[in-house]
Amino acid sequence: MPFAQLVIGPPGSGKSTYCNGMHQFMSAIGRKCSIVNLDPANEKTTYPCALDVRELITLEEAMDEEGLGPNGGIMYALEELEGNVEWLEGGLSRLGQDYVLFDCPGQVELFTHHASLRNIFLKIQKMGYRLVVIHLVDAHYCADPSKYISVLLLCLRSMLQLDLPHINVLSKIDLLSQYGPLPFNLDFYTEVQDLTHMLPLLEEDPRLKKYAKLNEAIVDLVDSFGLVSFETLAVEDKLSMTHMLQAVDRAGGYAFGEAEGAGDNVWTLAMRGGWGVGMSAQDIQERWIDNREEYDEFERKQMEEQAAKAKAEAEADEFM
Repeated sequence: MPFAQLVIGPPGSGKSTYCNGMHQFMSAIGRKCSIVNLDPANEKTTYPCALDVRELITLEEAMDEEGLGPNGGIMYALEELEGNVEWLEGGLSRLGQDYVLFDCPGQVELFTHHASLRNIFLKIQKMGYRLVVIHLVDAHYCADPSKYISVLLLCLRSMLQLDLPHINVLSKIDLLSQYGPLPFNLDFYTEVQDLTHMLPLLEEDPRLKKYAKLNEAIVDLVDSFGLVSFETLAVEDKLSMTHMLQAVDRAGGYAFGEAEGAGDNVWTLAMRGGWGVGMSAQDIQERWIDNREEYDEFERKQMEEQAAKAKAEAEADEFM
């Protein structure tokens, strides 16, 4: 049974960067992985692309032939892909049992109310894939109460629309400290509990003060569903990527493949070495927000020591 991640999120949230990083990470742990680009506007991919929707239709073609703007062109391209889904099915069949990462377009209407992307996902699911939606949103939205509330609504609507195992992710968590101190600790934003504490902050904004009752209704709506929570991600940090993949594997029911279960490979050593532990919101806040510079300096010295040790061992081996 093949497994797949459906990587969605607004423009600039880091979808392609995530696909590239996760592909490299999976390759390092012995998990055979392929990336499928479903974004007709993605002209230059930074990753090896096993299947590209631009072979079927590009955004430029949709805009020129139908006289559409960028958003309408992408929606038209996805409708074209839905109508020719056998092209996608044929391409996926050639990938065999590879773990697949689907890099999806960034227009939010595609995964909040437009039906084509959802129908394509259902077709993929009928092929036997176990799917997990990875919804990336930029962590800097936490620094602005109104933007954070809008992100909560976006995530909730996407979860209800797509109706699949779903993980919301605050991406670029390593850059969050650049946006100033947060009004609350990070766990308030990741666990999404008791959002009424957010209301006084919304009322402090003169633009939003007159919408107090609407803000209260939105907060009550999100709280009443109790569905939204967030993981955090720093793509270049191995501990963060390990934690992320563990969360995805739990959501999708993935069990280690043959390559991962045999011998002391990278993934086995990672689990034994405790890479996947100590990733609570408090730990993440300490690492990336409160004491980032100290941790960066500590890791830099560690890497230099490891490099010097490896060099000394290599030189010793030459004389033996």
